[in-house]
Amino acid sequence: MGEWRPLSGPSRQVALEILLDGPLSRAELSRRVGLSPGSLTRLTKPMVESGLLVEVAGGPTDARVGRPSQPLDLDAAAHHFVGIKLTGDSAIGVLTTLRAEVIASAERPLTDPTPSVVAELVLELTDDLAIQVPGGTPITGLGVALGGRVANNTEVRWGPYLNWVDVPFGEIMAAHTSIPVVIANDLTALTEATHWFGAGRSADRFVLLTIGAGVGYGLVVHNLTVDSPDTDIGTIGHYPLLPDGPRCERGHRGCALSLLTVSAITEQVSAAVGRTVGYDESLDLAAKGDPAASAVIGRAGRALGKLIAAAANFTMPELVVLGGEGVRLAEVAHADLLAALHADRHPSSAELPMVLQPADFTEWARGAAVVAIQTFVLGTE
Repeated sequence: MGEWRPLSGPSRQVALEILLDGPLSRAELSRRVGLSPGSLTRLTKPMVESGLLVEVAGGPTDARVGRPSQPLDLDAAAHHFVGIKLTGDSAIGVLTTLRAEVIASAERPLTDPTPSVVAELVLELTDDLAIQVPGGTPITGLGVALGGRVANNTEVRWGPYLNWVDVPFGEIMAAHTSIPVVIANDLTALTEATHWFGAGRSADRFVLLTIGAGVGYGLVVHNLTVDSPDTDIGTIGHYPLLPDGPRCERGHRGCALSLLTVSAITEQVSAAVGRTVGYDESLDLAAKGDPAASAVIGRAGRALGKLIAAAANFTMPELVVLGGEGVRLAEVAHADLLAALHADRHPSSAELPMVLQPADFTEWARGAAVVAIQTFVLGTE
């Protein structure tokens, strides 16, 4: 397959339709992009000749010529990407195809948050993953995602989990590798992955809510991710949910951060049961009916239900996707979640489909890879 050069106009639309939904027949492509069959053929011919697109067998019979049609697709394994999620204490990486299919994953501890040291760690992890590319072809793009505010896909203006302020991490990385590098906020990256290759692919409007170290909110409307300077700072974390809830570090009573983060839940369950317990054990105790743990987890479930209801009432999505490493709460406290959700929704409101993502940091790393894929396919503005 030849090099994918960023396209424009109808060529970009054709390439994206095939990337996201291929293989597609020429008739279906004509319908989607609003081109006549002849115009589509003229448009796609050089894309096939360059290797960008490939013709595959197995399509329905074309009535015009009396033989099976040849749908157009692309070779997703012709390009590979690495996505890395940085937390306060680890770097989690994945190797993906052009369609964000995860081929391999790896993790390294992060013990020193000095930017140059983290850059070296990211490159070591990238090398570990790159050797697993079939055929040994080079990595096409590298995406790095972290919590905080990122500017121009290169500078970390504020990275609270690493204690970074105004770190030109993209430049630091570029000085040590020839692989194109893109830096992104982790929630933005996960939203894009959900949008392009995940549960939100077919939804015109959807909400992504994540619970873990923080509480995150992503929104896609009219098939576009809603971007804002406030996206990176997690403003939804201080949304008030339960007036009699615990206080957060800023003194807010019953806000999302005080009720839904992994640390908040483990601290509250530990206090309730009289010993230190981890997050999964907290949920296990509640699932087994422990009264003290059940009270905390039930309250957290009600808070999550109210948060989902608020997001749905304000944005009227077709779908709500729940993610993050703490997402198992939605399963264990499902009854409490639904009770609070329905209490805060109009009785005649439409049923709200909800999808849970895996409670796995590799989902965040895959999001980082998707941002690299998008940059590769669409180019930079």
